[in-house]
Amino acid sequence: MYENRQEPVFDMPIPGMGMTHEVGARPWQQPAQYTEIDDVTQFYLAKIEDEAFNDNVLNLLETKMPVTMIANAMQTTGVMNGVHTIDVGMLTLPIIMEMIMFLADSEGIDYVSGTERDIDSEVMDTSIELAVDKVADDNDMMNEENTIEENEPMVENEMPTGLMARRV
Repeated sequence: MYENRQEPVFDMPIPGMGMTHEVGARPWQQPAQYTEIDDVTQFYLAKIEDEAFNDNVLNLLETKMPVTMIANAMQTTGVMNGVHTIDVGMLTLPIIMEMIMFLADSEGIDYVSGTERDIDSEVMDTSIELAVDKVADDNDMMNEENTIEENEPMVENEMPTGLMARRV
């Protein structure tokens, strides 16, 4: 099949090559627009001061979407658009969250921060896990009793052999 080819097989396009871009063609593969945390903070402050953006964020907060999700989406979009790098985005994440919470407080909106722990559900989950473990242990004990009865007794002269064999 490949015997009469003029070109080497290695010069052919690899599968999926038509669905990719060349290296450096995407914004996140270029140097970031802002590299300092102060500059990135000013970028997001200007974005949050925009009226259209304010309305959208406030609508999301009214639906009880956590502030952490909104802030994470904002910084991830900034990374994808080449505004800043992922590490600077993670460092500015608490600042973005504080700005969004300040906006919600100034508008009188009750919001979910996303950082609080729900102790009641954790206790309930723990009690469910304990109950499941107890049922599993009971099933294991019943299986062990059944297998002990089914096994034939060993002849006393035969010594078990092998690395994991029990000594009698």
